[in-house]
Amino acid sequence: MEPLRLSLVDMNNGVPNEAVRCFRRLLDAFAARVRAANPRLSVVQEHVQPRNLGELPSRQADLILSSGGPGSPHDGWEEPWCTGYRLFLDSVLDRTAQHPDTAPAAFVVCHSFELAIQHFRFAEMARRQELKFAIFPAYVTEEGSRCDFLQPFGERLFVWEHRRYQAVALDVPRLHQQQGALLARESRPGRDDKGEAVLALRFGPGLEGSQFHPEADRPGVLAWIHRPEHTTALRDAYGHSLLERMMKTLDDPGRLARTYALLIPGWLTSRFNRLAAVRGLRPIPPPVQSMREFEAQVPLAS
Repeated sequence: MEPLRLSLVDMNNGVPNEAVRCFRRLLDAFAARVRAANPRLSVVQEHVQPRNLGELPSRQADLILSSGGPGSPHDGWEEPWCTGYRLFLDSVLDRTAQHPDTAPAAFVVCHSFELAIQHFRFAEMARRQELKFAIFPAYVTEEGSRCDFLQPFGERLFVWEHRRYQAVALDVPRLHQQQGALLARESRPGRDDKGEAVLALRFGPGLEGSQFHPEADRPGVLAWIHRPEHTTALRDAYGHSLLERMMKTLDDPGRLARTYALLIPGWLTSRFNRLAAVRGLRPIPPPVQSMREFEAQVPLAS
């Protein structure tokens, strides 16, 4: 029986972070659900680091999660690791066009999302005047509401944002030409009162992603907030009352906890079930939200 191969693309350039731990938790939980339904199936995971080690996902990978990371999306654009990564993005779309039932699928987050935006020239990656960081709503578009992994959220979801850059001036005709779609944005459809950033896209069949961090869990957010310089920065930028509201948001099962439980797990589930139909495997049911999982204290990734 052909194994299921999962790939975590770590764009953190060797910098210690919470995101890799969060992604690993999500992948481990997903693998356990797959094996529960398919006891004879082997699930193989790889962890590759393009920016600091020059590694790229295996061509045998079935489902790929590609992380955020520090620095500018313009840094290293012509370096071998980045040209290789951009070829990988092309290969996902090309292989999906040729073999839609068996091609790999990828979800790109934050820094990876920004690289994909630039590579496909769908929007301008503009530097913000100020860093945006905290828990904010992301507004689902009409197309996004038809997207399987965003359907559970209705018109908005709550997300952890930490970004110096943003995708603006979306080239909608170019996006549609590649069979892509705008899935979520910073303001409600038809408005720009909260900002004009693109927050989630389908780049084309087989490749989706978000500017925000859908992998963020409670321990990861708290670890960031509780660093004294970050607590001060939050208060200076947004005020004490918003900081208090954000802390309460972490206890609300309908907000960040729901995004952690359903977005990436939902994406992994739907993409696996497509493969399962072709490979003669048993599909798995949709993910179920658990506040215990969202709040669990687990060791940092080594």
